[in-house]
Amino acid sequence: MSDFEPTLSSEKLVEATGRNWEQWLELLDQAGAIKRTHTEIARWLTDEQGVPGWWAQSITVGYERARGLREPGQRANGWSVTASKTIEVPVERAFEAFQRDSLLERWLPDTRLSLRTATAPVSARYDWGDGSTRLVVNFESLGPDRCRVALEHEKLPDAQIAERMQAWWRERVTALKDLLEQG
Repeated sequence: MSDFEPTLSSEKLVEATGRNWEQWLELLDQAGAIKRTHTEIARWLTDEQGVPGWWAQSITVGYERARGLREPGQRANGWSVTASKTIEVPVERAFEAFQRDSLLERWLPDTRLSLRTATAPVSARYDWGDGSTRLVVNFESLGPDRCRVALEHEKLPDAQIAERMQAWWRERVTALKDLLEQG
């Protein structure tokens, strides 16, 4: 398994499926998974090996990463980056910072977000810029005056842009925290 770093431990995998990473990788190699699509591998795991859906997806992604078919952060529709921050304000205030243009411009300047759907104050989905990428934001209340904002920027076109956007989003959520906590 050389430099393969699974996001799921072999111990958890054994508990759920009866096999560890090394065993799954070997079995998938023997089954010709290297020549199959993500969907075909996951379906084979579910149909032929009886692996439940979420575990089949996790094993498939792990296999693809171990065999160099998928990079960390790479999804079927591009790359994805995440950023999160705990902020000392009510969750409603954090949600508002994404909804109200006057606040949005202060921490996310020169950016166009087009709301797709929202469940206040829990989550929101936006088209980003020209709509070729998407922003998914989740808001979690951690008490009356504390919350966590976690976002994922999806459908990024390549690893280099994903790396740049990862750093940029980390700066932006820090700016959001600073803005909201300063009043």
